Amino acid sequence: MTVGIVGLGLIGGSMAKAYAAAGWQVLADNRSKTILDFATLEGTVSGPLEGNWTQCDLILVGLPPQASIQWIADHADKIAPRTVVMDLCGTKRVVCTACFPLAREHGFTFVGGHPMAGTHNSGYKYAKATLFKGAPMVLVPPEGYDMELLDRCKALLAPAGFGKLSVTTAEDHDRMIAFTSQMCHVVSNAYIKSPTARAHRGFSAGSYKDLTRVAWLNADMWAELMLENRDFMLQEMDVLLHNLAAYRDAIAENDFDSLRQLLQEGKEIKEEVDGR
Repeated sequence: MTVGIVGLGLIGGSMAKAYAAAGWQVLADNRSKTILDFATLEGTVSGPLEGNWTQCDLILVGLPPQASIQWIADHADKIAPRTVVMDLCGTKRVVCTACFPLAREHGFTFVGGHPMAGTHNSGYKYAKATLFKGAPMVLVPPEGYDMELLDRCKALLAPAGFGKLSVTTAEDHDRMIAFTSQMCHVVSNAYIKSPTARAHRGFSAGSYKDLTRVAWLNADMWAELMLENRDFMLQEMDVLLHNLAAYRDAIAENDFDSLRQLLQEGKEIKEEVDGR
């Protein structure tokens, strides 16, 4: 079996390593020839994807949304009908809206994909074959629930080691991801801008580390993702700002009962949605 990987960053590079470890032939395309040469030298990549597109059973596009769309558009007439093409972007509406028609026009299959795994680090040097082991993978197939296609995707994704495959629409994916991922990055990134942060050493422990981990991000990529999802981002921001205002009012008014109630409500919701 042969997989094509476009983009050898953290996500694409980890996919390449996982598939190579599973015995697949890995063909790759990467903007930096140095990284591509290194991945080839270490045995992860078997050869170039350029000119070998029709060999692939699966092509995984690990670029930001607009770059993913451009790559697929540029190569749509070179992809074999038997090949499944899947992006790995953090938003789905923009990519799926552009790529479903391209796939229909050129006769291959496109499925939107979002592996729910990563680290605050980026780049091939941090890629690892086990990054996706046990992690969720979200799929956005073409309209309708084609069980044969979903079974095929499950088999094609097996080398990555995902723990669960979820199927949804691009709209529902982006609505949910605004809350579970993008807002976490905004809050973390805004929180670390306090002037107190520069003097935190010796006064911080797990809660500080948990909250600020994802402030260390790829600004270009996350800005693109957030602006593409700005409608759902703004909804979540309005909810957060409303909630923060309630806490601020209780503290400003020295209102123990109101503050205690707000804190208790948050604790109970956390227990309800995530368990103890």
